[in-house]
Amino acid sequence: MSNMWDERYAQDGFVYGKEPNEFFKRELLNYRPGKILLPAEGEGRNAVYAAKLGWEVYAFDSSSEAIKKAKRLASENMVKISYELSSFEGSDYPNDFFDIIGLFYAHTFSRIENHKKLINFFKQKGTIILEGFSRKQIRNNSGGPKKIEMLFSKEELQSDFAELSELKIWEEELHLNEGEHHHGKSSVIRLIGQK
Repeated sequence: MSNMWDERYAQDGFVYGKEPNEFFKRELLNYRPGKILLPAEGEGRNAVYAAKLGWEVYAFDSSSEAIKKAKRLASENMVKISYELSSFEGSDYPNDFFDIIGLFYAHTFSRIENHKKLINFFKQKGTIILEGFSRKQIRNNSGGPKKIEMLFSKEELQSDFAELSELKIWEEELHLNEGEHHHGKSSVIRLIGQK
């Protein structure tokens, strides 16, 4: 899997742009800075945004090319991020460590295991903010996996995060403008949950 992502991220320019995800940008302003984890963070657009707001940022991705770009973006913005080369399976952080986990367009075949693992990493009263493509995205040509089982449904996410004390999940139709691979009419699903 990382070879595909290395090829994508090795091209010139930032594949998904340098600006943070709009949902994340807006939601993060509701929280006091602390420790944040951004899994499958790609080229660092969300990590750099969080660091500029004063968050202590941790991130990981399976692509070494993405990490190079993320570190360059952090340097350009004069912020520090702790970024590791890792898969979800290989990620290892202390339990009850993060105030927030931000998960954006992280579609894998190991969805259930990955989501359950992330729950352990964030603190009691900690929050997860998630955005990804819903099952309806299969009709659109604006990005995301072409395998329906990799897309999200509300019911699946409710099951994955059932142990959280507060959970809001909703679907939206919107126009994505996050580089050439996330561009156009899109069906997304958003989630905010608290432990």
